Amino acid sequence: MKRRKFYLFFFMALLLGCASNPAPEPAPAEEPSVPAAAAEPAAEEAAFDPGSISREVFDSTKVDVQNFIQNLNRIIAGKDYRAWVEHLGENYFAEISSPQFLSETSNQPRLKTQKIVLNSAEDYFNHVVVPSRADDRVDDIEFVGQNRVKAYRVTPGGQRLRLYELEGFGDTWKIIN
Repeated sequence: MKRRKFYLFFFMALLLGCASNPAPEPAPAEEPSVPAAAAEPAAEEAAFDPGSISREVFDSTKVDVQNFIQNLNRIIAGKDYRAWVEHLGENYFAEISSPQFLSETSNQPRLKTQKIVLNSAEDYFNHVVVPSRADDRVDDIEFVGQNRVKAYRVTPGGQRLRLYELEGFGDTWKIIN
């Protein structure tokens, strides 16, 4: 189920990216240190009741997430790979760095047409994230745990498109898928 959600996100990112300019050449690969971050949901979060979140907490969290995404947009638009990686959860970074993920993603039609082969998370950032994610906006959030939210963009037709799943660590958010 988790992988299915990720692929849905990926295909949406590809669709949004198809209208953008071609991706730039990647910078020389130098793997950054992996940030400490998100673990799998705890057992108590499996039974989490979103109704337990007050309107005040919801509203302030939504503003925090919107600010986080605006900052992330600047990082992506500036093509700052190292800063982007600092916003990723450890497990998510490991997933997008895996040879299997990079191979499957390289076989997507948009990348195949452009003869792009992803060899690293930095390639993924340059050829997938940058062309499709530099102008996201958060219209709605959904709590899925005490410190976990899904961020959504709402289309003019009312369709909710999931942008990210985030986990909060104090005043910091990390993308966890």
